[in-house]
Amino acid sequence: GNETFWHAPGIFNKDTGEIIKVSPSSPQPPKYQDVFGHTIIELAEQNSKIMGITPAMPSGCSLNLMMKAMPDRAFDVGIAEQHAVTFSAGLATQGLIPFCNIYSSFMQRAYDQVIHDVALQHLKVVFCLDRGGLAGADGPTHHGAYDIAYFRCIPNMIVSAPMNEEELRNLMYTAQLPEITGPFSIRYPRGSGAAKPDASGQIHWKTPFRKIIPGTGRTLSEGTSIAVLSLGHPGNLVSEALASDVLKDESIGHYDMRFAKPLDENLLHAIFSRYKTLITVEDGCIQGGFGSAILEFMADNQYSAHIIRLGIPDVFIEHGEQQELYHECQFSTQHIIKTITTVLNTHTHAVNSVNFN
Repeated sequence: GNETFWHAPGIFNKDTGEIIKVSPSSPQPPKYQDVFGHTIIELAEQNSKIMGITPAMPSGCSLNLMMKAMPDRAFDVGIAEQHAVTFSAGLATQGLIPFCNIYSSFMQRAYDQVIHDVALQHLKVVFCLDRGGLAGADGPTHHGAYDIAYFRCIPNMIVSAPMNEEELRNLMYTAQLPEITGPFSIRYPRGSGAAKPDASGQIHWKTPFRKIIPGTGRTLSEGTSIAVLSLGHPGNLVSEALASDVLKDESIGHYDMRFAKPLDENLLHAIFSRYKTLITVEDGCIQGGFGSAILEFMADNQYSAHIIRLGIPDVFIEHGEQQELYHECQFSTQHIIKTITTVLNTHTHAVNSVNFN
């Protein structure tokens, strides 16, 4: 039998073993893992120093594409995350640029190696953390809840998360540029990206590479009193919420922050100077995560704002489809709408009270 195939076969007929394939009626965006798999080959064709490493997940993270195209430059080191990281560190000492792709939850096993063998020596290793956030039906052992928090506290580490396929490509491109000299982490979720079909029904996600300066976010919309700061893919949930009938006529700021470390301090100074209420949204643990980083910035710079943090609460999350789990953890599109509406109603009530008095 095919061990790799039957590791995660999806839906099949229990009597015959026949796989039941569900064909979507319209073009679907690519999986983030496939964006990684194709993009690393593109980059490796341009940069001979790039190598690919995975600990026994070549099909799960799509490094198998590079292993087939460039077998002497992509390595499956087996179920050995600690070795994968130290092997990557060794390659980096020799001037190579390893892209070490490990599921977020499995990276927990190699935390010591990340600190001692990579970050302490300020070695250029690109950590691509697949399955960042709620991993769906694989359950609590596979949810990548903690990587933002556990990487953010390591010196020399850049911590990033793309909102879509284009940003994943650009972060990977940026990470291999000569001006990046230390460890660079890029986390993205299980499942599909956010690209939409064009007028002809085609999805174009292989956009030209552009450098993203570490510690820079982007302004998606400006508002009056409420700003939503998102990190990574959940920014799409925010965009859906702001486009809903309930909120489309409201003036809400939305910022795709892209980096949990370093933070975009210039943008944050502007945000704290402008808005009364900030809502942070992340597909990661609330304790010590992206929202905590924003709270720290506020305290360190003596700002005063009402901050609401949405993300994975301080409990272990069980099995469920991703959208179900977003709802359970209260950062689904509907919960974002509800959170913003509650704040708007509070602001309106406060204004009316002042006018009444």
